[in-house]
Amino acid sequence: MTQQQTMSNAAWAQLFLLGLIWGGSFFSIAIALREIGFLTSVVHRVGWAALVLIAVVAIRRHALPRGWQVWVGFLGMGLLNNVIPFTLMAWGQTQIETGLVSILNAATAIFGVLAAALFLRDERLTVPRGIGTVLGFAGVATIIGWSALASFDIRSIAQLAVIGGTISYALAGVWARVMLKGLPPEVAAAGMLSASFVVMLPLAWAVEGPPSLALQPATWGAIGYYAIVATAGAYLLYYRILAIAGSGNLLLVTLVIPAVAISLGAAFLGESLPASAFAGLALIAAGLIVIDGRVHRALFKRTASG
Repeated sequence: MTQQQTMSNAAWAQLFLLGLIWGGSFFSIAIALREIGFLTSVVHRVGWAALVLIAVVAIRRHALPRGWQVWVGFLGMGLLNNVIPFTLMAWGQTQIETGLVSILNAATAIFGVLAAALFLRDERLTVPRGIGTVLGFAGVATIIGWSALASFDIRSIAQLAVIGGTISYALAGVWARVMLKGLPPEVAAAGMLSASFVVMLPLAWAVEGPPSLALQPATWGAIGYYAIVATAGAYLLYYRILAIAGSGNLLLVTLVIPAVAISLGAAFLGESLPASAFAGLALIAAGLIVIDGRVHRALFKRTASG
């Protein structure tokens, strides 16, 4: 994992802004799902976000990539980073609380570490990463419930669907490292979202019927937020933070998202989560902190200097 860079106040502000934006996306998706199907919600998400990012690519005069390998890369990235996780998590939100979805989503970084260790030669599973991964897995099992893993009721299936989405996100990180190296971030994001739209539109049309534009204002507001702000805008902000703060510091955004989603769900959707959800979140957070390593280094440095 990349060594953490020193973060300026501006970088910290942008990181917390990204956490607020992504945390709010779970709430906005829940609002949209009151009127549209979960597949249609994904069509809107990737379609409008793709249009915004295509416009950004045009404004910045980036050259369009050529060669079938790049477009295969876009398709694979679209499936792993958009189609599969967006679909699984949107369906999951029809069965479980938005705050719970956001907590399970926090395991993305845990699975990302494991996927990188399995498929990338330069990402070894060190002792801290191994301990962090075990803590993360324990957190996921605590949230779902050890007994529920054998019962497979609709609630446990929904939670496992969300976990499937986090695994897909993790594999997307590996795919991007291998297949999309050297592309400007805006081009990569626009390409994968466009490929996602091409896949999702016929799928949603076949299952839920043609997407309707005659929606309630609240639904359009929710779609506008999660598609334009929390997808297109968040991708641009994500890559900006990555450039100025490094991938290690971006792990911290994972700890902000659940707090925002849980608060919005409780305040506006009347959601309440069991104690096991918070216990699991604590284990996942502990795993992320161990993987991040800065607390351990600070304590070691203090002990050594003392």
